[in-house]
Amino acid sequence: MSRSLKTIEIINGPNLNLTGVRQPEIYGSTTMDEAIESLRKQFPDITIAYFQSNVEGELINEIQQAGYNCDAIIVNLGGYSHTSVALRDALLSVPALKIEVHLSNIFAREEYRHHSFITSACQGIICGFGLDGYKLAIEYALNKNC
Repeated sequence: MSRSLKTIEIINGPNLNLTGVRQPEIYGSTTMDEAIESLRKQFPDITIAYFQSNVEGELINEIQQAGYNCDAIIVNLGGYSHTSVALRDALLSVPALKIEVHLSNIFAREEYRHHSFITSACQGIICGFGLDGYKLAIEYALNKNC
């Protein structure tokens, strides 16, 4: 029996607190606060929670908590995507739908970014569409009717 989607949490990793300021030619000039507010206006019928940390352990704790309390998690774990087995294991340990997002096209960048430990722990990956990637992830979650 399907149920309607009620809560999504966006969990962002290192340096994403600088979105809108850091390398705008790659990541754009809109801040994450502006992007989250825009998403909340576009999807008023669901709760969109947001968490960001530059600390791997804090991200693990948040994934574990959100993964049992939300219908879906959208993760952009930044550079940790390419290095962290621990974050992958945290994602595998929770039942929520999980979608990986990257602002840039990681496959068009440095070769070390072409592999993500996170991807195999998620239902899918969206990359290269800037902040619109979060909107696409929410739309996918809504269509899956978590």
